[in-house]
Amino acid sequence: MPVASDVEERATDDDASGEGLPINEVFYSLQGEGTLAGVPSVFVRTSGCNLRCWFCDSYHTSWEPTGAWRDVDSIIEEVQSHEQAGHVVLTGGEPLIHEESVELLERLAADGYHTTVETNGTIYRDAPIDLASISPKLASSTPTPDRDPKGDGEWEEKHEENRIDMDALSRMVDAYETQLKFVVTDESDLSEITGLVERVRAATATTVADDDVLLMPEGMTREQLDGTRSKVAELAMEYGYRYTPRLHVDLWNDAPGT
Repeated sequence: MPVASDVEERATDDDASGEGLPINEVFYSLQGEGTLAGVPSVFVRTSGCNLRCWFCDSYHTSWEPTGAWRDVDSIIEEVQSHEQAGHVVLTGGEPLIHEESVELLERLAADGYHTTVETNGTIYRDAPIDLASISPKLASSTPTPDRDPKGDGEWEEKHEENRIDMDALSRMVDAYETQLKFVVTDESDLSEITGLVERVRAATATTVADDDVLLMPEGMTREQLDGTRSKVAELAMEYGYRYTPRLHVDLWNDAPGT
């Protein structure tokens, strides 16, 4: 098993390639977010990301990537060990920075699994994806020095420059069944969300309905969500978008493997 520093060195590029995939964890739980919330699923969490949201809820896949490089066969074998599951969620980090994610998705599709890919929408891959769960990153996600969990703000400029890629985002929306899932920190995010939704609609042939736009409260613990969920639910009603809970946090707080 490679040490954490090896995973960090090899899994943080915008387009990471190599043998196998850097896997942070594989676990069985309920999908906690989006249109499939509540569905039993196997989660395959890759390590490494091309962005650095200050509120990232998987710190050890982005700010300090950890895990082990594994071949696709071993990942498939672990997924299959959860015999009751028909859904697989490929998440991260940003799983699509890894070319080998395509092979994994192809193998999962061949085995009859429904696949959801949780992505920030900045990288397009041609792969069998049943649901592209795209979470475009808003200006409020940028790790300014006062919000950087490492305290130095070194990722501020790169994150801000790369957090939206309209070409990749629009290609993904046209290619796959899609939900646009926005992490909402406060009401000021809504002007950017509505503007970005209109840009996506203008750039795609696919109809993006208000029902495809999901507002999700920022928060990694029950206590944090207690301060945000009601307001975000009210904003969803006001703007006609869909509210999505963070069911896993409501059920298990911030426990790992959920």
